[in-house]
Amino acid sequence: MEALSAIEQLGAIRLLKSSFYAYPLVNALHIAAIGALFTSVWLMDLRVLGAFRTVPEHPFLTLMRRVAITAFAGAALTGAALFSIRATEYAGMPVFWAKMGLILLAGLNLLLFAMLARKRPPQAPAGSGERLAASLSALLWTGVLLCGRFIGFA
Repeated sequence: MEALSAIEQLGAIRLLKSSFYAYPLVNALHIAAIGALFTSVWLMDLRVLGAFRTVPEHPFLTLMRRVAITAFAGAALTGAALFSIRATEYAGMPVFWAKMGLILLAGLNLLLFAMLARKRPPQAPAGSGERLAASLSALLWTGVLLCGRFIGFA
């Protein structure tokens, strides 16, 4: 807990906490990154599950994956900044740890999906394992989003 308290006292964090402009800007960037991440993940998952059949799967998934990775990086950076403002409080919340656990599971699910996708030819439709991973992805990222909202209102 001392380390978390020390984080809260860092000069940049105190500035972020007290600034009329900085905190709302970081918060807005976090929300935008989450929106881009959630949307790109859901679009990828829906495409793997058979939606948007007129859109070529491989180029679409490649584009959405790039968007998701960039958005995840933005959400992680801004999320870390927001966490640091009330690190001791957030670290004591079970819903915060649930969110972190769901993010970890979503990452492991992504690795599983990538392994399965590499085993099939690019033009072949997604197999049942990939469709299951896509369904799980949608559920996991929805859980991450909901946990994040509960953190904000706890």
